[in-house]
Order: sequence, then structure tokens, then C-alpha cells
Amino acid sequence: MDIPSIVSQFEFAALILGITNGTKDPSVDTFRMTTWHMLKHFGVPLEGLELKIDSRGSPPLGGGEVFLRVPNINSTLTAVNWVDEGMVKRIRGVSFSTRLSPQIESHIIYAARGIFNRFIPDVHIFTDHRSGASGGRSPGYGVSLVAETTTGCLFSVDATVSYPSVDEINEESEKPELMSPEDLGVQAASVLLEEVAQGGVIDSTHQGLLFILCALCPADVSKFCVGQLTPHGIETLRNIRDFLNVMFVIKPDPNSNTVTLKCVGGGVNNTARKVS
Repeated sequence: MDIPSIVSQFEFAALILGITNGTKDPSVDTFRMTTWHMLKHFGVPLEGLELKIDSRGSPPLGGGEVFLRVPNINSTLTAVNWVDEGMVKRIRGVSFSTRLSPQIESHIIYAARGIFNRFIPDVHIFTDHRSGASGGRSPGYGVSLVAETTTGCLFSVDATVSYPSVDEINEESEKPELMSPEDLGVQAASVLLEEVAQGGVIDSTHQGLLFILCALCPADVSKFCVGQLTPHGIETLRNIRDFLNVMFVIKPDPNSNTVTLKCVGGGVNNTARKVS
């Protein structure tokens, strides 16, 4: 992605260009619905945070534009004691399509609700149809879902289908078969239920970020619970040990199949904040 930015004493602002909803990284919707709210547990206020999706970009050509504004935060984060995952009380989400029929979103939502409403009635999935310049440069569709628990924990998943470029189609002998909107909705809903069933206070996608935030806290003890450790999460723990000299105490719980981790923060300060 291209990131033209402006950095001042008071905030960071950037116009981010590229793919907003891909298959390899969390989407901008997950960033807005889940990632942001993780920061509250570390003493970061959400006031002043702004994320505006000017246009969506699907793979392979992208064309999305997102404006991001982040205010300067406190000099240090706050250590957490975050082990109570609670029970799921509601599910929210966004279904999108770019340069395609808006009816695709309705099919995705109908299929996803067919899975969720067996367990919980409070389900709302919004639509965001983009065409023309606001639809980027490639057609595609998908959905981002988040489950919120009674203790404020958030579990999120993304599912996206993108159409291959003309060059990719010419290189293949047969036109690739794309997942239908109905199958995509069922898949996304099923994966979200699996994330919730794994336990912990965050989903598997955010494990690495949670580890990094705890390592950046002051020299105080952070304790939290996650589901099964992912390969990315394990690699992040190794990088934190090598670069920040912060090591975690890892205690698996065979009864719940979750993992409790503890660490003493590395005491990293925000040197960009002016000291009064």
C-alpha cells in the first residue's frame, strides 16, 4: 500500500491507498470494528481516532482509499489483566460488493444469519455497495463479522471473493470457479463460531498484536488468555524475546483448551509525546 502521511506533535494522518478487503490481511472493517477497541484495554482513548473509507479496493488491482487519523497517545500503555471472555451477546458485520450487483450482499447476509440465528437473535449485518470510482479497480465481494461478548471481548473474521485479472485468466486453461455469495456467508459465519469456541479474549488474527501491546507496557505484569496459539503468534513471541527482551510465561489449560500468558512489560515510552 502507498501511505502519504502527515505527522505532527498532536496526531498522525494518512491517506492509505490499495486493497481494503483482501484474502491475506485483516480488512479495514475488522480494523475499525475490532482492532481499535483492543486499544481501550491498554489505556488508549478512542476519541480522535478516525477511519473513513473513501473507496473500497478488492484484489488484484485494489484502488481503495482510506483516510486514517490517529491522535498522539499517552507516553505509556497500561498493563492488563484480561482473562474473562464472557458470553456472546450480539453479532455485527458489514457485507460489501465492488463493481457488482448489490443483491450479492443480501445473499451473503441471508446465508450468514441462517447460521447465527440458531444460537443468538441479536444479529445485524450492514451492507456497503460500491460502484464507479468508489468501487476501486477490481470486482469483488465479501463480509466482515464480529461477535461481542458480555465482558467486551471481540472476535472477528473476514471472507472475501475477488475476480482474477485478465492476465491471470489468460494464463489458466480454465476459468477459475468462484465461491458463491451463499457459500461465502456460511463459511464466514462458521469460522466466526469456531473462533468463539476456541476461547480466549481475542480471536486468532489479533494474537500477535495483543502480545506486542503487552510487551510495550510499563514494567508491570500483564495477564491474558487466548485460544490455541497460532504459528504467527508463536513467531511474534520469539521476535518480542529477541528484540525487546520480554519473555512470556505460558500456561496451557487442558480443561478449556485455552492458554494463559503473563509477562512484565518492557517499559517502552512514546518519545514523540512532548513532556510537560
